[in-house]
Amino acid sequence: MKPVFETLSVDFSPGAITGIIGPNGAGKSTLIKAVLGLIPRQAGTVTFAGQPIKKLRRQIAYVEQRADLDLSFPINVEELVLTGTYSKLGLFKTPGKAERQAAQAALAQVKLLDFRKRQIGELSGGQLQRVFVARAIVQEAQVVILDEPFVGIDMHSEAEIMKILQAWREAGKTIIVVHHDLNKVRQYFDDLVVMNHGIIAAGPVEQVYQRETIQQAFSADLGAVLFQTVVEA
Repeated sequence: MKPVFETLSVDFSPGAITGIIGPNGAGKSTLIKAVLGLIPRQAGTVTFAGQPIKKLRRQIAYVEQRADLDLSFPINVEELVLTGTYSKLGLFKTPGKAERQAAQAALAQVKLLDFRKRQIGELSGGQLQRVFVARAIVQEAQVVILDEPFVGIDMHSEAEIMKILQAWREAGKTIIVVHHDLNKVRQYFDDLVVMNHGIIAAGPVEQVYQRETIQQAFSADLGAVLFQTVVEA
């Protein structure tokens, strides 16, 4: 089996929102899942603050793609948010009053407190994504990784989520977002990783988001459209 990528090295900075972009099948989600240990790596190491990431897994919140979720699972919104507190409770302990208050405060922050007793399958795509951000809020992690959080959601939900991400950035957290809308790269991100079966470029957005980089990762035509240039025949 051919690996998705063979040589890859990238750093993510605290106090920054880093976007990961690339064409479909470029390895963006694979990179995230390998970092988190959700899929096996053949080689290589992942560290956080100089330590192996497996020792600090509780410091990382992961918001998976909505397509990976079973929306028929019998859990309501508040219960789902409460799962973000499990890592801090310890073995055989259940959420108490303090955890429920934190969950409700997080739902209020994403403007979904009135939805707390709804089954998750009753929510719109944007509402569900905001619930998962609320779960990350109560987890109080130092690193937050979101895989395609803006796919198929309404503009209001997207704006609310970005407010939370920007607040996390101001608090010094490390935020990593797998993203698809290239038109919003400059608006949303401080740093950028461009992938296509490996790292094409990585660094501050103003340095990385260039026509040549987009053409190398995607296509000459897309680079021309995004940067308003004309491709000569």
